[in-house]
Amino acid sequence: MTKDLKSNLSEKEGVSQPETTSKSSAQKIKLSRRKQTSPETFIEKILEGDITFLSRAITLIESTNAKHQEKANTILNACIPYANKSIRIGITGVPGVGKSTFIEAFGKYLTGLGKKVAVLAVDPSSSVNKGSILGDKTRMEELVTDKNAFIRPSPSGTSLGGVAQKTKESTLLCEAAGFDTIIVETVGVGQSETAVHAMVDFFLLLKLSGAGDELQGIKRGIIEMADAIVINKADGDNVKNAKIAKVEFNRALHLYPPKENGWQPKVMVASALNNTGIENIHAMINEYIKSTKESGSFEKRRNNQNKHWLFTTINNQLKKRFYDQPKIEELLKLELEKIENGKTTPFYAANNLLNTTNNS
Repeated sequence: MTKDLKSNLSEKEGVSQPETTSKSSAQKIKLSRRKQTSPETFIEKILEGDITFLSRAITLIESTNAKHQEKANTILNACIPYANKSIRIGITGVPGVGKSTFIEAFGKYLTGLGKKVAVLAVDPSSSVNKGSILGDKTRMEELVTDKNAFIRPSPSGTSLGGVAQKTKESTLLCEAAGFDTIIVETVGVGQSETAVHAMVDFFLLLKLSGAGDELQGIKRGIIEMADAIVINKADGDNVKNAKIAKVEFNRALHLYPPKENGWQPKVMVASALNNTGIENIHAMINEYIKSTKESGSFEKRRNNQNKHWLFTTINNQLKKRFYDQPKIEELLKLELEKIENGKTTPFYAANNLLNTTNNS
């Protein structure tokens, strides 16, 4: 018996499906998305220690959107009276020195003492696509799950030396949220160390031993900024080399003039991998904080840093306003063409552009 193929393949009317979301519900969702969280809510939640709102506020601070910046400034100004109560520690070192491992070991030690630790880790951004690696959270697997720790990787972008331009403001928000220890990690390249030094109370330089790093490490600028040098990875067969490096760095430090605050930088050895030397480093930092607070240099350093960031912000804003002018954008193209064709010099072109803004 031949089957009726047409009847088998014919389309049958299916059961009508209800709408997954009613029109009224869809409208409510649209309205809720449009409705922005008020600055007052941000402030209230940050002061309560809400990590989600802290992260969102830092995102606003890092944004280049004018509305976001206005909102961020409102939040920041309201949080300032509750900030400035932490100890700020800058940590730098060349890539491969073990910064992330050290920060995790140090951070876990601090949270074990009941401290609340915020790590502002500035990741290198790609110069090609402006993307950021943001790998610190994956490298600090234990610390990232600690309820008393907060890790915020921020893309360094085009700011000086790879330091995120808004790290200073992010520090204040973290302090308002109740974090009593702020660790700022640099990318370890360029001039980022200078910028981080201008926002922390204690500046720690991590070095390696047995890698030809001892003599290369004696770079006047970095050594002068360091309040302590830690020879990391002092474990296994490298223990002997670490002790030799400690002696060499101690000799080098004595060649430099004493610091204004009277502190003599220390050289210590540690193994972040084996958690050795961490306790001694913490004790040394406490000694430094106590000494500088008693002498008044702690407060003086912070005041000088605030002045530094005032001028830095003014310079950044002036630069941004200059390049944001449509007239400058067009004139800049013309001046660049003249330079390429050998019809003008960079200095004359610059003066021409600046005079244009002064006369407008």
